[in-house]
Amino acid sequence: MAWGFLAIAAIFEVIFALSMKYADGFTRLGPTLVTVVAVIGGIGFLTLALKTLPVGVAYPIWTAVGTLGTVLFGIVLLGEAMTAVKIVSALAIVAGVAGLKLASA
Repeated sequence: MAWGFLAIAAIFEVIFALSMKYADGFTRLGPTLVTVVAVIGGIGFLTLALKTLPVGVAYPIWTAVGTLGTVLFGIVLLGEAMTAVKIVSALAIVAGVAGLKLASA
């Protein structure tokens, strides 16, 4: 169940990051409200996941999935450039999180 909570928290993290872009400095009400709900949802579900998962694994996974999702959707939805440096950096994030998970096993 904790891993499910963590997955939901990570989805909220991606929504949070993307909705901030659309909120345009909190000048647009709809995206601003989505941002606030996503922040509460992300932290709320992360807190539920942390009841049983170690913080040294769960928090980095949450931020990594949020980061990777934001990069991916930034490319797909916002037309941001997909560069070799972005790809290598994303792979480094995945490797780092995998290493943390293996170290906690």
